[in-house]
Amino acid sequence: MLNNNDFQKAVGLIDKSDSILIATHTKPDGDACGCMAALTEAFAALGKKTKALMLSPIPRWYTFLFHDKVPILGQDVSLEDLTEGRFGKFDLVVIVDTNSRKQLVEFDGYLKDCDLPVLVMDHHVTSDSLGDVELVEPGAAATGLIVHDLFKYARWPVTKKVAEALFVAVATDTGWFQFANTDSRTLRTCAELIERGADPTELYHALYENYSPQRFALMLSMLGTLQLHFDSRYATQYIRLRDFEQTGAAHADTENFINECHRIDTVKVSALFVELKDGRIRCSLRSRCDADVSKIAVKFGGGGHKMAAGTYLHGALEDAMQLVSAEVKKQL
Repeated sequence: MLNNNDFQKAVGLIDKSDSILIATHTKPDGDACGCMAALTEAFAALGKKTKALMLSPIPRWYTFLFHDKVPILGQDVSLEDLTEGRFGKFDLVVIVDTNSRKQLVEFDGYLKDCDLPVLVMDHHVTSDSLGDVELVEPGAAATGLIVHDLFKYARWPVTKKVAEALFVAVATDTGWFQFANTDSRTLRTCAELIERGADPTELYHALYENYSPQRFALMLSMLGTLQLHFDSRYATQYIRLRDFEQTGAAHADTENFINECHRIDTVKVSALFVELKDGRIRCSLRSRCDADVSKIAVKFGGGGHKMAAGTYLHGALEDAMQLVSAEVKKQL
């Protein structure tokens, strides 16, 4: 558990900074977006010049968390804009929901060159120790819980907008409180956020009942690839590039698709393989048993948690599936 000394170091960095850049991992999820939105609100209320920067497109169902469109590195802002100060001159970088260079793509190069203090807030086991100050707690169900604790320590106001953002962070990383990482701390925190204005019904609708026809069509294509292995304990699904072209869906639309096969009572481990335009295969892994999928991800250069992890593989889709299948077999 983090202690007051940890939070004091973080507050000290923030207090002496006038201009703050906030970033998170590629393929931002609800925890990443919620934490970024909450901290952006807090820093602005403190009178700090604050800019958020995404490293890849944000799923459209998280855009309501932000007042303005968040620029994307490589699309709205070039690496040169960042390194040469045209995007802004910062005296602190805050990274949320990751502590891994591999999840920061080009932004990692900026970190190496900018010589700025870095504050990391994260709950993953995988760590490259990127921060000068780190609020890292692998036992936390979501980074949103750590950010909420920072708000409480610093006595920053939890407005309705902040409460909604942190509720989304925690609820999405616990599968809307279905995953095994849901504990009493999670529920107590969410109760406090509800008291501050977060409406679970409205937020659930915004997140899970707003599929576009294209996204729904993509999910149907994926479900048609479902295969069960090892006495139906391991489920695989995949999405090819042509599926995105045929349905008109975006790569961001795949978020949470991997969980669909866990409706099957025998499935203990699942993998979703997605072809990317750069030729790599993105593999998402989930476990609902003692199998530690983070060990599988780490073997292939990825990371994550025991129950949820991911990595990228090179080569043909079929080869990637065979490699992962062999590792899952060892775990099961």
